[in-house]
Amino acid sequence: MVKVTLDNVQLLGKLDSTPLFTNSKTTPADVLTKGALEFVVLLHRTFNKTRLQLLDNRQKVQKKIDSGEYKLGYLPETKFIRDDPTWTGPPLSPGLIDRSTEITGPPVRNMLVNALNSDVKTYMTDFEDSASPTWENMIYGQVNLYDAIRDQIDFDTPKKSYKLNKRFIESPTVIVRPRGWHLVEAHVLVDGEPISASMFDFGIYFYHNARKLIELGKGPYFYLPKMEHHLEAKLWNDIFNVAQDYLGIQRGTIRATVLIETLPAAYQMEEIIYQLRTHSSGLNCGRWDYIFSTIKRLRNLPGHVLPNRDQVTMTSPFMNAYVERLINICHSRQVHAMGGMAAQIPIKDDAKKNEAAMLKVRKDKERELSKGHDGSWVAHPALAAICNDVFNNMGTANQIYWIPNYEVSASDLLNTNITGGIVTTDGIRVNLDIGLQYMEAWLRGSGCVPINYLMEDAATAEVSRCQLYQWVHHKVKLNDSGEIVTPDLTSKILKEQVEALIAKSKTPENNKYIELAAKYFEPEIRGEHFSEFLTTLLYDEIVTPLDKPVDLSTLKP
Repeated sequence: MVKVTLDNVQLLGKLDSTPLFTNSKTTPADVLTKGALEFVVLLHRTFNKTRLQLLDNRQKVQKKIDSGEYKLGYLPETKFIRDDPTWTGPPLSPGLIDRSTEITGPPVRNMLVNALNSDVKTYMTDFEDSASPTWENMIYGQVNLYDAIRDQIDFDTPKKSYKLNKRFIESPTVIVRPRGWHLVEAHVLVDGEPISASMFDFGIYFYHNARKLIELGKGPYFYLPKMEHHLEAKLWNDIFNVAQDYLGIQRGTIRATVLIETLPAAYQMEEIIYQLRTHSSGLNCGRWDYIFSTIKRLRNLPGHVLPNRDQVTMTSPFMNAYVERLINICHSRQVHAMGGMAAQIPIKDDAKKNEAAMLKVRKDKERELSKGHDGSWVAHPALAAICNDVFNNMGTANQIYWIPNYEVSASDLLNTNITGGIVTTDGIRVNLDIGLQYMEAWLRGSGCVPINYLMEDAATAEVSRCQLYQWVHHKVKLNDSGEIVTPDLTSKILKEQVEALIAKSKTPENNKYIELAAKYFEPEIRGEHFSEFLTTLLYDEIVTPLDKPVDLSTLKP
C-alpha cells in the first residue's frame, strides 16, 4: 500500500463530534477520519496537476472558438474508437439493470429519506448542482449517506419523524454525484492549495462505504458531471483504478454514468464511454446544463443566439440531435441512455394548473420512451408514478437491445435555429427573477429551490445568466418593444426585480442575500464579465474556515 502522510494538510472546517440529529450516532469526526483524509490526499496529490491542466485546456478551446480558429466537431485523432464496432461497455451491474425512473436531490437528511421511500428504481444523490457547497452541507451529506447505507438514518424533528419504509438493501439504488472538476473544497488545504472537490466527495464516500455497498450488491455507483473532453473521463477512470487498488477492491467494481451536459462532450460520447470502459454505466441527457454549455461555448458567435428560455425545448433542433446521438451511441455500446429531468412539482392550490403541468411531464416522458431512452429523471416523488407508468411500456428492464437508426452530423449539434423564437422584456424578467432567487437561496445554503412550481438548481440559474449576457453582447432587438437589449436596460430591470423580491419577502433577514446576489449578477448580465460558473463566482461567500486549523493528529484512525 502507498504510504501517505498528512504533512502540509490543513483542515479548516469544523470537526464536530456531536451528532446533528436525534437517533444518529454518526458525526463529522466519524467520516473525516485520518484514514479517509489520507486517501483523499493521495488522490489529490496524484491527480490534481492533471485536473488543472484539463481545466486550462477548456479555456484554450474557448479562445479558439471565439476567434473562429476552431469549429466544434468529431475529433480526428479518436476516429479509431468510433470506427471500431467490437468494443462495448461492461455487463450491467446489480441495481443498475432497471433504471426506468430515477429521482434526484441533495443529500439533505429528510430529502434523502423521502427519496429512498419513493417508488423509483434509483436515486441520484447530488453534491453538485442541487446542493450549496457549505461545509455543513457537504460533510453532513456524507454523514447522511453513511447512516442510510447502514439503516440508521431515521430521525425526529419537533414537527415530524422521518423513517425509511424498508431496509437500504431493498430501497432504490443510490448513485452519488460528486462536484465537478472545476470546483474545490476550500475547507481542506493540501500543500497550500484547496483540495479538488471532486476527489474529496468521491474519496470520502468511497473510502467509508465501498465495501458495505459491495456486500449489499448496491454499488459503489456514481454520476460524473460537466466534463468537456474524453481525457477528463480518463482522469476519473485512473482515479477509480487507484481507489480500487488502494482498498483491495477488484477493478471494474465501480460504475459511473456520465452526464453529457456540455456541448464539447456531445462530440465525444463514444470516447467518454471508451475511456471509462469497465466502469461505464451509460450516459445521461443533462438537458439544462447542456443548454447552459451551448450558450456558454457559443456565446460570442452571432449565429447562435437563443430565444426566451421557455422556447428552448427538447424538440429544438440542436437538442433533438444531441438526444438522438446519445441514444444511438449508448445502445451501440451496450450501456444505458438516460433521459432528462422533469423539474415540475405539484401545484396543490390549483387543480387545473396541476393537471396541465402533469400532462406536460407525461408528454415529455412519452417522447423520451419513444426516442429510445432507458429511463428518466424526476425532481419530486409525486412525479414518479407518471414516469413509472410511461416506462412500464418498455416491457423489459431497459431498451439497450434497440439501436435506433439516427444519423446526426456535427453541424446538427450546432443547429440552434428555433422557428418562431423570440426575445422579450418578459424573457429578461424571468431570467433575472430565477437567477436572483436561486443565487439568494444558494448563498444562504440551499441549492435546490422551488420557483414557480419548478425545482430549480444551478443549471437553470446558469441558463438565465448566460442568456442575458448573450442578448446584451449581441445587442438583440426585443420582439415586444423593439428596444435593443443594452447593459443599462438589464441593470434597470435587475433593480426592479430586486425591489420586487425585497417587497414581497417574508424573511427580511434574507434580504441581504438578494442584494449580494444582485451585486454578483450585475456585471454578468451587463455583458461586462463572464464567469465560467456561478458557483465558483459565489463560492468565497459561503466559505467559513476556522480561525485555527484542526490538529490532524487528533483525528480518529
